[in-house]
Amino acid sequence: MALIKSVRGFTPEIGENCFLADNATIIGDVKMGRDCSIWFSTVLRGDVNSIRIGNGVNIQDGSVLHTLYEKSTIEIGDHVSVGHNVTIHGAAIRDYALIGMGSTILDHAVVGEGAIVAAGSLVLSNTVIEPGSIWGGVPAKFIKKVDPEQAKELNQKIAHNYLMYSSWYKE
Repeated sequence: MALIKSVRGFTPEIGENCFLADNATIIGDVKMGRDCSIWFSTVLRGDVNSIRIGNGVNIQDGSVLHTLYEKSTIEIGDHVSVGHNVTIHGAAIRDYALIGMGSTILDHAVVGEGAIVAAGSLVLSNTVIEPGSIWGGVPAKFIKKVDPEQAKELNQKIAHNYLMYSSWYKE
């Protein structure tokens, strides 16, 4: 069973039909929508500030989400896929975005709707990634625009697949 821990008077709120892996850790001021999946060894640390997660979000194995005390929060929109071993620190990720495996997103960065951050990228503080674009590298830079409908369809498919995968663990 996942570790769900209250801190500073905040207790995590988990939406309906969510899957929490046995060794996931969810702490403090975390609010999660419905149909989400939080995978193995993932940590959502809402101890120093808030983490808000929309509907249909998957946060894959080994990812860490944290914030800066009184300075940054995390806001993740609907149908977002966060790849394995991602670090998100005080950033905003809009609907249908895809964060590639091993990426780091730093404080006050904004990843636009339907945007894709390539695997292994470093998105620096205060970076604004436009909707429907692909960014990658260290530090991450603009690579190209993508068709917004194609990006939405791809990201929706990944989010749907992770909802299906999570159902295997509920049997």
